[in-house]
Amino acid sequence: MLEIKYMNIKIKICGITQLEDAKAAISMGVDALGFIFYPKSSRYISPSLAKDIIRKLPPFVSKVGVFVNETLEKIQNVISHTGIDTVQLHGNETPEFTKKINVCVIKAFGIKEDFDLNILKKYEANAYLLDTWSETHGGSGKTFNWEIAKKAISVFSNIILAGGLNPTNISELLSNVIPYAVEFNSGVEIKPGIKNHHKMLEAIKIVREWKKI
Repeated sequence: MLEIKYMNIKIKICGITQLEDAKAAISMGVDALGFIFYPKSSRYISPSLAKDIIRKLPPFVSKVGVFVNETLEKIQNVISHTGIDTVQLHGNETPEFTKKINVCVIKAFGIKEDFDLNILKKYEANAYLLDTWSETHGGSGKTFNWEIAKKAISVFSNIILAGGLNPTNISELLSNVIPYAVEFNSGVEIKPGIKNHHKMLEAIKIVREWKKI
């Protein structure tokens, strides 16, 4: 059997609204791009604009659509229209709802100090994203207690960590816990929806050079 000595941590840049930022992130070696289809988000992108961006991107990079308490019909329409290959659910979606989606599913959870990790076991998702709890369903730009993340990763191998990650704190996170993937958003921005390419490159470089032995 092949012995795997280390695993590359996957990287997702979320809140893409511009082709320039998407291409830059891909050139820096990210694994996934996130497009937020939640109208109340300051990083909202219309399905039509997302389609225009996605059709100009190279293959082998995952395109993730982010939704909050959206109808199944709307999600399916966006999948068909834009070409996204993964759905990320940030609302109060039920385990039964996630089973009805016919592409890869990431179920996101807002983390408080009293969060019960057993909730994750109820969902048959391809991955679980842990984000800082916010009344606006993510996008707080703040970190949460990484001890909770450590407990989650001890049980689940497909944990994605988000919540205020940036070039100045990603090393500290990885010193404490090694997740399946990390997500950067506000921590690598000039303003909501507009990425800072220098911060993206710095954050990506730190993660890429970190190996799980």
